[in-house]
Amino acid sequence: MQSKPFGVVREEHAAGPSASRAQRIALGVLGLVLALLGLFTLHDFLPALAWAVVFAIAVWPLYWRAQRRWPPGEHNLLLPLAFTVAIALIFIVPLALIALKAAREAQGVLVWMGHARHAGVPVPHWIDVLPFGADNARGWWQHHLSDPGDANALFENLRPGRSFAMTRQVGGQVAHRLTLFAFTIITLFFLFRDGDAVTQQMLVGSRRAFGVRGERIGRQIVASVHGTVDGLVLVGIGEGVVMGFAYAIAGTPHPTLFGVLTAVAAMIPFCAAIAIGLAALLAVANGSAVTGIVLFGFGMLVVFVSDHFIRPVLIGGTTKLPFLWVLLGILGGVETWGLFGLFVGPAIMAALILLWREWTGPHWTPMPETDIGQAGFEPTTPSPPD
Repeated sequence: MQSKPFGVVREEHAAGPSASRAQRIALGVLGLVLALLGLFTLHDFLPALAWAVVFAIAVWPLYWRAQRRWPPGEHNLLLPLAFTVAIALIFIVPLALIALKAAREAQGVLVWMGHARHAGVPVPHWIDVLPFGADNARGWWQHHLSDPGDANALFENLRPGRSFAMTRQVGGQVAHRLTLFAFTIITLFFLFRDGDAVTQQMLVGSRRAFGVRGERIGRQIVASVHGTVDGLVLVGIGEGVVMGFAYAIAGTPHPTLFGVLTAVAAMIPFCAAIAIGLAALLAVANGSAVTGIVLFGFGMLVVFVSDHFIRPVLIGGTTKLPFLWVLLGILGGVETWGLFGLFVGPAIMAALILLWREWTGPHWTPMPETDIGQAGFEPTTPSPPD
């Protein structure tokens, strides 16, 4: 008798529709278990993978144009590496500048705190130029900060022992964030290198699982990410640049640093007012209450125009969402997912609205076909039939 190789199953043993259905169920259960095990194994790195996907989708149109200019071949690794390094530098350079600035200011802050604990904090001169409440502010300051005992009680929580413990906690969080950022950059490189293949596989998988509508939902999610990047990141950077010039003109200390902080805060709706308010208070502290008021008013005007006119056009025009749902998606996403929710929230809202319009509409209206350079979600080969 001829022996049969190990692992080979005779086809006739699996005959019949009941066996085939049982095999499909078992295969589905096995796939679900393996997917859950994979998610559990990678749960600490899922944020890094998700951020890499967002960055890849946001930058993909530029990368696609660069691919057309320098086709794959000898540039197969250089082009993904160049884009990955460029994105990494966008984050590393501003953070390094802020860290250097903070390190330079830390010594001065420690010296000032030591002097305040022994001699108290004198009433600053800018309180006298406040447009209102100057007497009350002076009285509060003299009662709580001018006396060395009161100042020492205020800085009691900043003793060296507690500061060291706080530094260890902050250092651990920083190390964790840096690790996630490193994995994000590594994942981003492979997404750039294998982006066409990954896109094609996702399209095939979505069509097999959900049909043509799965692909349309995917396109809508990608479009919402593009619109969110344009409406939040680019508009936030624009607000930071405009306010940076305004800070410099107003004589605010460290205008570049406050411009960067304003740009980062402006990426979250209504948060730019916090950075602008701090800069205005510093202008008042320098002795010019009128300059601080004018600076704050100008900043609120910039925020109003950006949040009510520019962002709705960029985000809502791309995702076909009313501004109310855009705003709810952003704020709800930030509340639930943190900063990653800036992009997840509008994407979820866009997919839900698309499904709602399909369910309540008289017929399905196909989305316009776009190429991979415009949407970053187009197959390079014909899609399989439904």
